[in-house]
Amino acid sequence: MPSLQTLTLGCSKNRVDTEHILSRLEGIYDLLPEDGTGGPCDVFLLNTCGFIGDAKEESIAAILEAVGRKKRGEIGRLVVFGCLSQRYSAEMPELIPEVDAWFGAVDFTPLLSYLGADLSEEKNPFRHLTTPRHYAFLKISEGCDRRCSYCAIPFIRGKHRSVPMDELVEEARLLASKGVRELIVIAQDTTYYGLDLYRRRALAELLQRLSEVDGIEWIRIHYSYPADFPEDVLDQMATNPKVCRYMDIPLQHISDTVLDNMHRNVSGDWTRKLIRRMRERVPGVVLRTTMIVGHPGEGRKEFGELLDFVQEARFERLGAFKYSEEEGTYGAEHFKDGVTARTKQRRLDRLMSIQRDISLEFNRSRIGTEVRVIVDGYSDGMLVCRSEFESPEVDGEIYVRYRGDRDPAALCGQFIQVRIVGADEYDLTAEMISE
Repeated sequence: MPSLQTLTLGCSKNRVDTEHILSRLEGIYDLLPEDGTGGPCDVFLLNTCGFIGDAKEESIAAILEAVGRKKRGEIGRLVVFGCLSQRYSAEMPELIPEVDAWFGAVDFTPLLSYLGADLSEEKNPFRHLTTPRHYAFLKISEGCDRRCSYCAIPFIRGKHRSVPMDELVEEARLLASKGVRELIVIAQDTTYYGLDLYRRRALAELLQRLSEVDGIEWIRIHYSYPADFPEDVLDQMATNPKVCRYMDIPLQHISDTVLDNMHRNVSGDWTRKLIRRMRERVPGVVLRTTMIVGHPGEGRKEFGELLDFVQEARFERLGAFKYSEEEGTYGAEHFKDGVTARTKQRRLDRLMSIQRDISLEFNRSRIGTEVRVIVDGYSDGMLVCRSEFESPEVDGEIYVRYRGDRDPAALCGQFIQVRIVGADEYDLTAEMISE
């Protein structure tokens, strides 16, 4: 049986695409783990990201590295798909002719046909998970109807399309039957869910139904858009014990000038009020957000507003990236990218320096508390864990010295009680109370 290995770049939504594709290739290929070992394979399948400049550079670098492996005889066929090749379908084959085949990010039928999948068979209801078996990403919709001026996603992925709720609940049941205990709900915009199918925002109803699936213990929400935020979601977070008190809500900026240029459909004052309501209605909620520095319209005054807001809001988790002028977007066509690369980097460094202090303060405040954590793995005598306040792959971890008699590998995917005893800017250390 020929072997196939994948590499998935970009966001967790891409990972779900890879997993659905792999489920259709089981029994046709020996599916090698996506572990970065770079061993030889007959087919190397690369899922790319084309969102911003840094992501495009990473994808192109990965393709070129795979081309080098192919020339050394470590790869048979090199197949590339995803957002980068969807966005640059005309240019990429000419730029990198060593790639055997290019496919997009919307319709995977041509890719599956090329790889020999039997398209007459019903779609495999299971996903071939590339995450640890105890957690999985659940993509509840595709595409986006927003028109943020900096964002290329709508013309890469198309209009917003919700997955019917019954299908998502069934997918959650199948995942739970495979040992999944934590669902991370994702989409381009999770709070838009349901408007196309049900003529209402239905995320809160979906969370309730997912929480009724036996075996699922945690549900967390990512990629929530702030405008018209459905506040019944906060009721779920406050009252449903399976819905984590954790919200990923990319805000991007606080200055009215910049928000207007971004076409975010919110004001700075409205954003501040939303954050206050979240903290009031869900005591102890942990908020993750994303900011953009150097966007057109961001001068010293506007950047100062952003720094003041971050100091004021005290986001427990915050990431940031530099504005990238993306061809085809409203911003590229109507605004001048007037902030120099050096200034963008300096602003990014300043923002993240402030955030590191906030993160350290939050982590230190948790010392002495007892929390329920899930065990993600074991390394160098330490259990690698997370609480409801840490999302996999993007947040810090909780390290617990293990002195028990059981094989620590058997604890992976299990919940244990720990007491936090130490903290740095991103990670925590803890001692086990009980298994």
